[in-house]
Amino acid sequence: MTGLGTDEPVAGGAVGRWLTGWRVYSQLADRLRDRITTNVYPAGTYLPSEADLSKEYGVARNTVRRALSVLVVEDLVVPIRSKGYLVLREEIRHLDREYLYQAIMADLRAQIESGRLPLAGKVPSEQTLRQQYAASRTTVRHALGVLEGEGLIVTVHGKGRFVRPDWATRP
Repeated sequence: MTGLGTDEPVAGGAVGRWLTGWRVYSQLADRLRDRITTNVYPAGTYLPSEADLSKEYGVARNTVRRALSVLVVEDLVVPIRSKGYLVLREEIRHLDREYLYQAIMADLRAQIESGRLPLAGKVPSEQTLRQQYAASRTTVRHALGVLEGEGLIVTVHGKGRFVRPDWATRP
């Protein structure tokens, strides 16, 4: 084991700096925030696992979870079930997470109206939209359901969702 403040290997083969003192989770949150803002963990990538962070910093896994929860509240990362914590893009960070489905709807509607999504063109998959907006499956489905209810898109079972071919001619 080496002294504090070094980047040499420490107990258990971990590399990094030991965190000590009061509120270790906030120290860890500060370090992770710094790594996100300096693009060590760029937007669109996942943070290392809780176990890896725990080993790297020599802290308990619960401490890592508390630090990650701070970053979630700050909208720097979002937890994705069975994947980990996704680092959010700058423009996504400022969206109101409570009404994210409306932002997804507005963006898709703008793409349809501008022609970027052509008539009868395939709408991006749920998985693609989930990753693009760092949203849950339910949020994406809600947005797509409203657009379908408005008659902008249609669902073809087994094929996906498509821009309605005649949406521009409807009354």
